[in-house]
Amino acid sequence: MPSLNVSFSDEEMEGVRAAAAAEGKSLKQYLHDLGVREMHRKRFVAGAAAWADRLRSEFDEAFPEEVPPSRRGDGIAAA
Repeated sequence: MPSLNVSFSDEEMEGVRAAAAAEGKSLKQYLHDLGVREMHRKRFVAGAAAWADRLRSEFDEAFPEEVPPSRRGDGIAAA
């Protein structure tokens, strides 16, 4: 299984150790979970943005007063 060596300053290591202890995890498990959690967060954000893009025209049609002026197409320029 791949592994990774990561360098921290003394101050950074102190903070990471405290964060791991606060979650009741070893340093290894805490740093592993942190990386995986960030990967999942990025996937979620990308999926949510794609979902919003797919539904944007339907939302704009249902709520025209909520369409930003720059996208209205009524000749009004954004400030």
